[in-house]
Amino acid sequence: MTALQGMCDDNGFLLDRDKWTPDIAAAFAAEEGVELTDAHWQILGCLRDFHQEFGDSPANRALVNYVKVHVGVEQGNSLYLMGLFPGSPARVGSRIAGLPKPKNCL
Repeated sequence: MTALQGMCDDNGFLLDRDKWTPDIAAAFAAEEGVELTDAHWQILGCLRDFHQEFGDSPANRALVNYVKVHVGVEQGNSLYLMGLFPGSPARVGSRIAGLPKPKNCL
């Protein structure tokens, strides 16, 4: 995507999380084949809060547990998160949230 050229690393993740906007999130989501809903925005908020709190993007298990505590048991499970962010909720969600690639993701 030309609008984001120079703003992303080699893996397509935003280099500076402070430059993130809802429009950037929508652009990344479109590239990932995800149409953002209120449920997505809720989890994107959790991802950004996790990064703010711990200084890293969460791995999938950490994301599930964080969502379980901060949003609820129904949302804090792998199947729910996979439905929102197919493939790898931590990787795809972190990218859309403007965060670095989680360290344990390929």
